[in-house]
Amino acid sequence: MNDVSVADFESAIKATYGARARLLAWEIVKEVFPRKTVWEGEVLVFEVLDHPSAHLCYAWEVDGKVVAVLGGGSVDSALAAVRASRRAPGV
Repeated sequence: MNDVSVADFESAIKATYGARARLLAWEIVKEVFPRKTVWEGEVLVFEVLDHPSAHLCYAWEVDGKVVAVLGGGSVDSALAAVRASRRAPGV
């Protein structure tokens, strides 16, 4: 389980995206590239309640900090969110 509370995840999503969030589920994600695990962890799936374009947000903890990625476009799963964040600079 994450070291960060659900309330902390919700607060981070609100601070980052200006939207309230409600926990829907959590998933174990394992990203393998080629035949080597490059990331493995727990991703929480949130419903975004008042964002103008996103309906989901995927969030997880790295070194005590929340990483949050809005769903939409090519980000259609927890694994896709992790992959998108790994490609983004500074994440």
